[in-house]
Amino acid sequence: MSGGPLVEMTNLRSPRESVYVGGRDTYIRQMRILALSLATALSLPTMAAADIVPLPDLSAYLNGIESAQSTFTQINADGTVATGQFYIQRPGRARFEYDDENLLVIAGGGQLAIFDGRSNTTAEQYPLSQTPLSIILGEGVDLSRSEMVVGHEFDGTATRVVAQDPDRPEIGTLTMVFTGDPVELRQWVVTDQAGTETTIVLGGLDEDERLSQILFSIPIEINRRSGE
Repeated sequence: MSGGPLVEMTNLRSPRESVYVGGRDTYIRQMRILALSLATALSLPTMAAADIVPLPDLSAYLNGIESAQSTFTQINADGTVATGQFYIQRPGRARFEYDDENLLVIAGGGQLAIFDGRSNTTAEQYPLSQTPLSIILGEGVDLSRSEMVVGHEFDGTATRVVAQDPDRPEIGTLTMVFTGDPVELRQWVVTDQAGTETTIVLGGLDEDERLSQILFSIPIEINRRSGE
């Protein structure tokens, strides 16, 4: 996997990544477009008619999410694809369990931790506030806040919102894609300082399940992996 999961902070690479000679860059671009197109087509329901969802409605929707889970597909900037299970417990907590890889990402306690079973280190940790993911996980989301949204449009199928942290625009942007009637977050794209994009496509959020806070505990996961 090229770049870190979700935040493009590490040099983790997917075991599924192959090396191509000659037309590798063209191949990567084509595969990334194909993967994103297929994932989006499978995740977005067909809508006969819809309008742009106002920012206050989107803010209310995000603030109304207490806990939920979904499958996800991740499309990396190099065209590689990963899948897994996503858990969220707002505010401030998320968990990404990757299939077929010893890779786990946890947001909790104000930190974002990346656990890679192929690495000798326990976990790489970063302040959650320094990642665009904090826009979704923050308490009291207000997309109408000055300079927070730099793009808001309806593409004929869904409402797309490009958001940034007004206090830290340098950390990158988060493009969120919502369907309407009812409003639901279907995917997002993290764009880092270098312009590298990582796309997460959700399979559909299930808000009926109550989730244990253990899922979002970085110290508990560190202790589990160290055998304590």
